[in-house]
Amino acid sequence: MLTLAIALALHALAAVFWVGGMLFVLFFVRPVAGRVLEAPQRLALFRGVLGRFFPVVWLAIAVLLASGYYMVLGPYGGFAQAGAHIHTMHALALLMAVVFAHVFFAPWKRFRRALDRGEQEAAAAELGRIRALVLVNLGLGLVVVLVATGGRYWY
Repeated sequence: MLTLAIALALHALAAVFWVGGMLFVLFFVRPVAGRVLEAPQRLALFRGVLGRFFPVVWLAIAVLLASGYYMVLGPYGGFAQAGAHIHTMHALALLMAVVFAHVFFAPWKRFRRALDRGEQEAAAAELGRIRALVLVNLGLGLVVVLVATGGRYWY
């Protein structure tokens, strides 16, 4: 049972880091940066912030998948035994991972390339795409938190 407790704790922490990080960037860093920084400084700030946050997201995804599959396939007896809330969580988590992978390999890559070339307008456009997709993932992540915490009582 100790390994289940550790897996569940790691699972929760990884979700908190990912979802909480998205919320912090979107609703605290972004609004302040928009008010107090000019475009070049704002773009540099987000290159630094996202450059530090995105590796944490990759780690969170790895921890979430590893701990989730460990719990479902081990102590919880497999997907056939799992409740609808587990299947919902799993599907939404995979969707979030795909959205994040797209952000990382497409607009984030284009954002950095545009900044490196001094193309601020192009970088700002890519940052807008990143913001929109992170907002989608934040919404999905909040639904996952609701399903994870109360889902077993809804079905």
